[in-house]
This record gives sequence, structure tokens and C-alpha cells, in this order.
Amino acid sequence: MPPASSSPSRLGRGDRLFLAAVIGLPLLALLVLVWLPALASIALSFTTWDGIDLSAIHWTGIENYTQIFTNYPPFWPAVGHNVLWLLFTALLPTPFGVFLAYHLDHKIRFTRFYQTAIFLPMVLSLAVVGFVWEIIYDPDTGLLNSLLGAVGTDRHIDWLGNPDLNLWAVLIASAWRHTGYIMILYLAGLKSFDPALKEAAALDGANGRQTFFRVVLPALKPVNVIIVVVTVMESLRAFDIVYVLGGGTGSKPGMELLSLLITDNIIGESGHIGYGSALAVVLLLVSLAAIGAFLVQTFRKEDA
Repeated sequence: MPPASSSPSRLGRGDRLFLAAVIGLPLLALLVLVWLPALASIALSFTTWDGIDLSAIHWTGIENYTQIFTNYPPFWPAVGHNVLWLLFTALLPTPFGVFLAYHLDHKIRFTRFYQTAIFLPMVLSLAVVGFVWEIIYDPDTGLLNSLLGAVGTDRHIDWLGNPDLNLWAVLIASAWRHTGYIMILYLAGLKSFDPALKEAAALDGANGRQTFFRVVLPALKPVNVIIVVVTVMESLRAFDIVYVLGGGTGSKPGMELLSLLITDNIIGESGHIGYGSALAVVLLLVSLAAIGAFLVQTFRKEDA
């Protein structure tokens, strides 16, 4: 009787087709929906084009970038607002989401109810969240002015019309949704954490705060990296909620953001495709720089 062959069996035709579909279709979607538009934006950022006739594309070199940095008034306020959005999100709703996750992981009563209630805003799209908060911020009939007793008086506050207040109002609305997202991400990490490490820290005399910062937080480094990347991406690509609360414009005083300026130039009445593409490239570079700097610093500490 001949010995059994030790060589691996070859895949059948159906298996090969299945693997090709499973691997090929996502790669094709990634190429068509992500990489090609990104490369097209980079190429178009060096041109002028009205977005209609391909023969109207004209090479201008770095003129779009020069105009953006030197002769486009909304640009620098938008950059400042994007930086403010990132700092606000990183310093308030993100740590608060981690705080909630840490306490909800302690098997308190009604923890499922609290988790559901806090996560509920994530079920809604940012556009819907914007409509909800537009009702809350309404200067004449809104909930916030009603609580402040300013409805129907000359002391009512125009939360979305005042350039000194409107960005902060939008940030609070965004934080309401972002907190639940971070809470769920960190809670998932805490559920997979080995409780024996906490018990060992307690036996060594560490209190709850010391255990979290010296044991739990370092052990959840992969989750921390995901949270930082998500926070940066959510902050720099903010669009929906600002578009709704800002009345559909990217240049409303106090609410300028790079994402809205891109939209105004690409699909607005002016049709400055090259200009909008240059703004998109700037936003891409800022996003890559922020995420890349954090990842390099994180892995450098890990290798040290």
C-alpha cells in the first residue's frame, strides 16, 4: 500500500474563485473608492478645472497652494478651528468616555441601561445629531434658552449665530456623540483585560487610581492607539454636524473648517475643483502628520 502523500491538497476551482472574490472585491473597492480619488485629488490640486469639460483642465503648478496660504481669508481660521476641534475632543469627551468605561466595568447596578443610554447617540448619524441640537439651540423656542429663562426676552442667546459661541456649541454637540463611541471601545478592551493583574496590583498595595494608570492603561496600549487614531480622524474630518448647524455653508463666521471649505469649492457654485483638491491634500497631510507622529512616538517607546 503506497504511503499517503504529505503534500498539501490543491485548491479546487470553486475555492480559488471564492478566495479571489473575498480578497479581490475588497481590494478593488479600496482602490476605486479610496486610492484613485486620493491620487486624483493630488493631481487635480495642481490644476484649474470647472469639473465639467476634461479639456478645460489646465496645469497651474503650485499656484492653488500659494493662493490658499496667502490669499484665501477663510483658510487660516479653518485651520485654527480644526486644531481647536482636535484639542477639545482629545482633552474632554475622549477622557470622559474612558472614565465612564472604567466605572461601568465595575458591575454597578443598571450598567446595561447606562451603556445603552450613553451609546445611543452613536446609533444616530451626525446629520441627525445636528438636527437634534439645532432644536436645542433654537434662540426662540430651544430647550437651552428655555432652561436659562431667556426664551421670549431680549436676553435670548443665539448659540449658532454668534461667532464667539457657535463653534463651542457644535463642539458640545459632537462631544455628546463621541463620548459614547470612546466608552464602548474602551469598555471592550477592559472586558478582555486579565483581572489577575488587578488582583496582583491590589496585593502590592496599589489603590484603584494607581492600578488604572500603572497597570490597566499600559496593558491596553492597542486600544489606546485605536482611540487616538479615531479621535484624530473624527476631529479632522468633522463635516456633517457643522454643515447642518452652520446652515450648509463652510464660511460662516466662527464655524470655518477645512472639510467645509473643500465642499464649498468642489460642489459649490464656483466649481473650483483644483482649489478644493488642494485643500483636500492639505487636510490629508495634516491628518497623516498627526497620526504618524503619534504612532512613531508610541512604537519608539515600545522598542526602547
